[in-house]
Amino acid sequence: MKQMSVTLAALLGASLMLAACKKEEPTPVEKAVESTKDALDMRENEKAKDAAEDLQSAGENAAEAVEEKAEEMGEAMEDSAQ
Repeated sequence: MKQMSVTLAALLGASLMLAACKKEEPTPVEKAVESTKDALDMRENEKAKDAAEDLQSAGENAAEAVEEKAEEMGEAMEDSAQ
């Protein structure tokens, strides 16, 4: 019974920590202000934010390229099996 209480307390604590870390979504007005500042290069830490955006875009492009190549290889394997 004691071990169950400790486990329950640990799970409750972990779930509360996760709930506290949840990032709130910006409002439409905040998104518009951020977009305007981005377009005018007026954001705080503009260079770092631009670099992060470029890195995210590069990651997405790489993921798409890997997916396309995997599909091509799968098709090639099906063709060679026939």
